Amino acid sequence: MLEHFLDSLIILLVVVDPIGLAPMLGAITPGADRAFRRRMAVRGTLVAAAILITFVIVGSDLLRALSISMPAFQIAGGVLLFLLAVDMVFARHSGLRSTTEREQREAQHRQDISVFPLAFPLISGPGALTTVLLMSGRHAGEIRMLGVVLLVVVLVLAATLVALLMADRIMKIMGETGANVVSRLLGVILAALAVQYVLDGLHLGD
Repeated sequence: MLEHFLDSLIILLVVVDPIGLAPMLGAITPGADRAFRRRMAVRGTLVAAAILITFVIVGSDLLRALSISMPAFQIAGGVLLFLLAVDMVFARHSGLRSTTEREQREAQHRQDISVFPLAFPLISGPGALTTVLLMSGRHAGEIRMLGVVLLVVVLVLAATLVALLMADRIMKIMGETGANVVSRLLGVILAALAVQYVLDGLHLGD
């Protein structure tokens, strides 16, 4: 169980990338004061928690309802996570792990950016949703294992909230270049994990 906990924690931390979210919060709240950013950070994290926890609880049922086998989803999820890893390694900002330019412009005119684009797609985006579905789907019906996944989600979101609340300090210390270096390193790890997902899916599908 400890191994499952550590593996899941590392994977979700890499996918959500709390450090990488810090500069994004500043990008979608230009000119906003610190109190507003803190408010949006707390609300956005809570909304993301509701989304991810829902996927953990009903994820396996959703797959069954759509007649999608776990091996098929592992392969598809592995491919999606690999594309996400490529974006991280090359420091590209695609719709997989950040907002598009049009979404950023729309967010700048919103009074409340906690749900969109902060909670989704920045925190609980396609990569995070795929990851929690993979983690919960492999242990469907095992209450203790699902509890471990829920604990992982809570810990990662807590780290994300801390990073968002300290976004100004993080950017002063690391700068955008430093944040990109961290994301690149995490991207390499995620690429290897994504390939492992695909290989596991092919093995289970035999």
